[in-house]
Parts: sequence; C-alpha cells; structure tokens
Amino acid sequence: MDYKSLGKTGLRVSELCLGSMTFGRETSEDVSYDILDYFADKGGNFIDTADVYSQGLSEVILGRWLKGKNRDDFVIATKVRFPMGDGPNDYGLSRKHIITGINESLKRLGTDYIDLYQVHRWDPDTPLDETLHTLNNLVRSGKVRYIGCSNFKGRHLQKAVDLSKSHGWEKFVCLQPLYNLLDRVIEWELIPICQEEGIGIIPWSPLRGGWLSGKYKRGMKGPKEGSRVHTAGNEGWSETWEVYGNERTWRIIDELYSIGEDIEKEPAQVALKWLMQRPGITAPIIGVRTMNHLEINLGCLGWKLNEEQMGRLNKVSDTRSPYPYDF
Repeated sequence: MDYKSLGKTGLRVSELCLGSMTFGRETSEDVSYDILDYFADKGGNFIDTADVYSQGLSEVILGRWLKGKNRDDFVIATKVRFPMGDGPNDYGLSRKHIITGINESLKRLGTDYIDLYQVHRWDPDTPLDETLHTLNNLVRSGKVRYIGCSNFKGRHLQKAVDLSKSHGWEKFVCLQPLYNLLDRVIEWELIPICQEEGIGIIPWSPLRGGWLSGKYKRGMKGPKEGSRVHTAGNEGWSETWEVYGNERTWRIIDELYSIGEDIEKEPAQVALKWLMQRPGITAPIIGVRTMNHLEINLGCLGWKLNEEQMGRLNKVSDTRSPYPYDF
C-alpha cells in the first residue's frame, strides 16, 4: 500500500480508504473485524465511517476493534449531519447538533480524537459560518485533527473555503463525493475547485453499488435478487436498474472486461485503478460486505493502467458537458 498526503496537509493516508457503512448491517461484527485486520495487514491506515451508519453501530464496531491497537497508527474519519433521533435538533449542522455529534462519536469509537471530521451533506437551514466556526473550535479543542465535507455542490464548497480563509478558521482539507466511471459530473466544478484549493478527494461508491464490480454484463434483464442494485430503490439509494441499466453503462462494462482480460485483472480492479489514476484523487473509499470482496478490491494495488488503457476508459465513460462547460 502506498501513502498520499491528504490535501495540503502533512497527514499521510493509504491510497485506499476502507469504508465501514456495511458494518453492523450486511456485515457481522466478527466479519467486520476480519476485514479490518486484513486491510491493516496490507498497510491500510485510513478508515471511514459515520454516526448514521447502522445508527451508530458501525462506529461501535470500529471502536471495539481499535482497542488494543496503537491508535496513532490509524486515520479515523467519521461524519455528522443526518438524523440520529426524532427531536428537532437531532440532525443538521447547527452548533448544538455538531457538538452533540462529536461527543457521541467519540464515545462510540472509544477514542479521544477524530482524525478527520466531515459534514455529511450541505445544511440549508444553518448559517455556514455557524457550522465552520464550530468545526474550527473542535480542532482548537483537540477533539478533531482535520475537517472535511461530503456531498457538497461546487458553489457550497467554494463558499466554505472562502469563508474559512476570511476568518482564519480551519478549512476543509478533503471532499468526499460520488465519483466513478459511471458518474463523472464532479469533473465540471468540484475537481477543479479541489485542485485549486489544495483539497484532497476521497470518492465514495467507486464501483457504484456493484455495477462496476463484475457482477453485471450486457444482456442481463435485471439485477440479481438481494443485490445492492436490487434493493437500492427501497433503501433510497440511486444506483437502481432504472437509472443505470442503459447502453452507456454496458459500453463501459464491456471495456472493463476487455481491458481486464488483456491484463488479467478483474473488472472491479480495473475500475478502481482508473479512479486512483485520475487527477486530484487521494484515496477511493472501498465498501465491502465480505472478505472475498476486499481481496478482489485490493487486487488493484501494485500496478498501473497504461496511457492507452486510460484513454479507452476516459472515452467510453465521457459525459457530454452542458453549457457553459462545453465552451
């Protein structure tokens, strides 16, 4: 496992980040421990969770695993924003909810500090300066080392950066967006902002809920029963068959198989490697349910796609830019 600096910081993180959204949900606690052990054994030090994952159980499982480990060997990231209860202040990015959120996450994780504390989504109901000032104070207090954001629009990210600069507050050091061969819209605004402002990028869903994992091939008439794509609509996720079961997706998957056969790699490994080699990317977040999934994903390490292969994938997945990005 190689390591990269997270944005313009001195923090070194593994080139893959292990996502723990499945812990306590699809993945049992014992299997979660096995996955964490294997990831760490391969040199992975970057682990991402959120307070809302399994309503806190993901953080609890990760915290139990950390006991007996050298805490400073790992970069632990978590998030705040989504509802953790039914009360009017049990969600959002107000000072009250953020402070409650960090204290509860610290308890569940069994640690004194969070390496990377991220706001999970934009909050239109809270003034941005309230959110940023609160996050700045958490860093000053020692409870948080760095701050980041997820699922922001370009104008939201730039506004946050500029506001932090003007007040001399800690600024976001990374963005966690949706980005993969099927979803490249962040290239229009968000990636340029991150590159200009020195913000690291840690994409979520690099295999888009299994679409790019090798489970799907041209000619299929629907998703496998019980798969992430099959249940996505009921769970409120967007990687549904209705959205992605189209010709563009099949062309991309065809190319993944073609390149994979040429270099003896799995489609998932090719898709992950493409993302790792894209400009501005720090560490894709791999979310796995089983040890087998993890082993396949880690097969993207230790080699590179050549320029011709990257070009083929760029071309087949290219999204036509709308105005004014086409100028």
